[in-house]
Amino acid sequence: MNAELSAFLHRIRSAIDATLSELLPPHNEPPERIHQAMRYSTMDGGKRIRPALCTAAFTAYQQDWKPILPVAAAVEMIHCYSLIHDDLPAMDDDDFRRGKPSCHKQFDEAIAILAGDALLTLAFEVLAGSNQFPPERILRATSVLAAASGSSGGMIAGQVFDLESEGVRVTREQLEAIHRSKTAALIGAAVWIGSYLGEAPQTDLTSIQKFCERIGLAFQVIDDILDATDGHNRDEGKATYPSLYGLEESRAIARHLMKEARQALEPLGTRGKLLLAFCDYLEDRTN
Repeated sequence: MNAELSAFLHRIRSAIDATLSELLPPHNEPPERIHQAMRYSTMDGGKRIRPALCTAAFTAYQQDWKPILPVAAAVEMIHCYSLIHDDLPAMDDDDFRRGKPSCHKQFDEAIAILAGDALLTLAFEVLAGSNQFPPERILRATSVLAAASGSSGGMIAGQVFDLESEGVRVTREQLEAIHRSKTAALIGAAVWIGSYLGEAPQTDLTSIQKFCERIGLAFQVIDDILDATDGHNRDEGKATYPSLYGLEESRAIARHLMKEARQALEPLGTRGKLLLAFCDYLEDRTN
């Protein structure tokens, strides 16, 4: 991994963890069980890729990255909520997440559903309460994040498409639609929001939007490859790039998407160096 990116991730992960711990209700605040479940599923050592991308995009335009931390933490809350719900028996029915029992196994299904709901709600409470940025910018950022999480091209749409595709042979266009909604939308929103709140000029935002589209889809293709090669068969029966194209073609697709992501950043010059380093880091995961 690029030394600058490695140092950045080390600092940011610690800062995001501290911010999340501060924003989440204490584990002993009534009703205790729901708050324990929220912390259990959020403070569990995740890679924090989405908030790190949000912060990296912000630091392309602002030297002090502390103001973006609550926003980046809100993005991570939404990601964690989606993982809790994805693991439920009615969804992917996974008993483990990140090496420990899933939320519904550690607590119960009702608490897991409510913990996910509470994280989603808290994320927007945090955004609405932000006073580090002009209100009109927070309003726009909130709208973008809500759309990326919702049922019209966002995460919920992607999960529905994913459920409907189980056991069905999908086309490349259908597979891309699943991944663009389920994964790419939130990743792209994280990057765009970081740039926008960092006051990137419109010309840069246009380039960043192209970058978001490519890296978000590449991220899920790479995730599919990793799931297909780690021996756990978590994606068995699901629509994935390896199941449709095989591993080598999937790796080629990921490389092509990353090439396009890098090209999209070229107009940013040195401002895009951290985001470029993320491309290398994500692509190297499949080697």
